[in-house]
Amino acid sequence: MVPKSQDYKADQIQVLEGLEAVRKRPAMYIGSTGESGLHHLVYEVVDNSVDEAMNGHCDTIEVFLHSDGSCSVKDNGRGIPVDIHDIYKVPAVEIVMTKLHAGGKFDSDTYKISGGLHGVGVSVVNALSTWVTVKINRDGGVFTQSYKKGIVASKLERIGDSDTHGTEVHFIPDDTIFETTKFEYSILKYRLRELAYLNAGVSITLSNEEGKSEVFKYEGGISEYVAYLNESKTALMSKPMFVSGEKDQVQVEAALQWTTAFRENIHTFTNNIATREGGTHLSGLKTALTRTINNVARKRKQLKEKDTALEGNDVREGLTAILSIKVPEPQFEGQTKTKLGNSEVKGIVDTIMTESLSNYFAENPSDSQLIISKCLQAFQAREAAKKARDLTRRKGILEGGGLPGKLADCQSKDPAISEIFIVEGDSAGGTAKQGRNRATQAILPLRGKILNVEKSRIDKILANTEVMALITAMGCSITGVEEEETFEIEKARYHKLIIMTDADVDGAHIRTLLLTFLYRHMKGLIDAGYVYVAQPPLYKVSKGKKLEYAYDDAQLQKVLANFGSGYSISRYKGLGEMNASQLWETTMDPNRRTLLQITIVDNELANKAFEELMGDDVQKRREFIEANATAVANLDI
Repeated sequence: MVPKSQDYKADQIQVLEGLEAVRKRPAMYIGSTGESGLHHLVYEVVDNSVDEAMNGHCDTIEVFLHSDGSCSVKDNGRGIPVDIHDIYKVPAVEIVMTKLHAGGKFDSDTYKISGGLHGVGVSVVNALSTWVTVKINRDGGVFTQSYKKGIVASKLERIGDSDTHGTEVHFIPDDTIFETTKFEYSILKYRLRELAYLNAGVSITLSNEEGKSEVFKYEGGISEYVAYLNESKTALMSKPMFVSGEKDQVQVEAALQWTTAFRENIHTFTNNIATREGGTHLSGLKTALTRTINNVARKRKQLKEKDTALEGNDVREGLTAILSIKVPEPQFEGQTKTKLGNSEVKGIVDTIMTESLSNYFAENPSDSQLIISKCLQAFQAREAAKKARDLTRRKGILEGGGLPGKLADCQSKDPAISEIFIVEGDSAGGTAKQGRNRATQAILPLRGKILNVEKSRIDKILANTEVMALITAMGCSITGVEEEETFEIEKARYHKLIIMTDADVDGAHIRTLLLTFLYRHMKGLIDAGYVYVAQPPLYKVSKGKKLEYAYDDAQLQKVLANFGSGYSISRYKGLGEMNASQLWETTMDPNRRTLLQITIVDNELANKAFEELMGDDVQKRREFIEANATAVANLDI
């Protein structure tokens, strides 16, 4: 536990600069003005409360979504200081709320550990909100102050006495800045649950005025987190391995558990911030894992001296791990804080993890046997995959020297204006080839359902004809074959990959299989915004020579109202039922079509969805379908 510091006063508040640019360029501070940026406002306020918890001053945080669209975050921390600042001659809370890069986190005595060192915090929330009210309990009183669009709207006022302590921030996002101002309970739930796992024993409550309420509190911390992530998997260990250590003021916690799955699932955090691009702490973990498992495997004679060493991908296959470190002075690469840059951290994590892993394998021989056997199987499969890939490269396939025979390529060689339609079956593929714009539109028909990569090792994936056709057509290779990722987004031959399947159960299944493959092995395409789903019409309404299409039931009712009476309705079961001109007109013409772009709002949520929907756990799949059934707009069974 970090030593407590009760001396949190106005003179610890330091100001670096004002709020002028926040409202003009909000995306610079919160990432976007869309859904993710909106929810980032809540996270920024909650992070202040979590910082209090990390420093030993808070154990209860409450987030409430009000019916008017506002949100309030309340904690039992020390409370933002209300005394007058020596230099600025206003209450300290006013500085914190209205000045960018202002706060106690720049003072190492006030906050030993903090996630908010870049200063993108409550002041930015204030700047991007229509109004904010702060209520503080400290120094024997209850104090309140209000703001409008980042500007003080009322003076700090003492409204009563109090024998408690804490801060409550109540705000409503500015609808002139954000594309949407509706907070989604389910999105907030995942981040708040994550924070509760990362801060063992801290209670975080999420509630709304509709009566929905959940409390997240985990005494087991990140070990419980790993167990939760592995709910739909078969573990090779009875319980997760837990590591805890400290060196040079860097605190390291990790929880690891190997499963029978075929891919790794590692999440890293620095001061509770999700470092989704990894960094030096992840490098230290990977180095320790690869070295230690190779050493243990050779000592146990499971890996002979003459055998090739296991690679990182081999030792991490099926591993679920949480690595959470606390660093007094974190250095992040970029304002988004998604990659840790502290060079000293790699060695610290490596040292702590190596010692703990060595001890674990020595003390748990049966678990060690299973884990190393799993690693060896992964190695053998990867070697087979490399041979298969090298063979196809010699034939000129993966290097773009030879394209799939079934691909009807476009004439353009400019990826920026080229698009590829992935079509279900030869019939629909033939229609699409006739109806397309040959200059910029390529067609790749797939026969049947592609391999479910969620249940397959890389060697089976590269042996699948349909998967290989897609890899070859795109030209940018895939991740997961070698230790270093080989996916190269700059080599993508098309900047639009459009999945075009039938509007029935089989079409939905094929679409899901394709998205699973893209997410697991070509995620860079999704991250770049290159992946789309076509929206063919569900209905054709005709009356004489008059003809209109409807893409869902709501639109159908509007179309029918225009026709009045005497019309006929056709329900499309598949793309093959349309002729080439109809398919072009309704689904492929850039001037008239509707495309849904595939984006990832939350990686953990997406990862768990694919695991539950496409994995081995039938019960988890049933629960997923039941939980999401009401969100399906059209279902053809």
